[in-house]
Amino acid sequence: MNEKILVVEDDHAISHFLDLVLRSNGYLSVISETGLGAIKTFLSEGPSLVLLDLGLPDLDGMEVLSRMRKSSASTPIIIVSAREKEDEKVAALDHGADDYLTKPFNTGELLARIRVALRHRPFPDKEQPFIYRQLKVDFVKRMVFLSDEEIHLTPIEFKFLSILIEQQGKVLTHKFLQERIWGYETSDDYQSLRVFMASLRKKITPPTEESYILTEVGVGYRFRED
Repeated sequence: MNEKILVVEDDHAISHFLDLVLRSNGYLSVISETGLGAIKTFLSEGPSLVLLDLGLPDLDGMEVLSRMRKSSASTPIIIVSAREKEDEKVAALDHGADDYLTKPFNTGELLARIRVALRHRPFPDKEQPFIYRQLKVDFVKRMVFLSDEEIHLTPIEFKFLSILIEQQGKVLTHKFLQERIWGYETSDDYQSLRVFMASLRKKITPPTEESYILTEVGVGYRFRED
């Protein structure tokens, strides 16, 4: 595969471990132990993906994230941090991170998150139906089918589903979804969003399968990706 992954981590033991894991799984690995060094490497080498720790000795990881995102809107950035508060996860995702993994982490999960992030893709071709398991979405006709039977979605439910499909596999925060749907923040603590999402999940999930829409507790939602 030979994708180059930039590891931004000031703990030498952890960065060495990540380097071994990545290289043994066919990735190229570049290590940076400072925020400024990471930004310089990001700009000069153009990595395929970034694993970013938030606790760096010179710059806060959120600042590094913001600078990287200003330079590239498409490079996947996965936060790998010991900070586990929900508001910090939400803030990182709102600042442009594609995913958030809390230390300590399972190696298999890390590699899975990397694979998902590298499959990051633009909005699907609207001329072609989106098909996932028993779900089919025709964007041109604005029709949705489950097990070949048409199901009715409200305009807001269809918009929610379109956004989730657009970012399939990526965690979308409550704030992000709210602003994409209504264009502003509501004052009901995302209750309206939860109601619409519960209805959408019920309509598009076959009774014999797990939900296609996964909940990241306290953070948001993502559309399942096999």
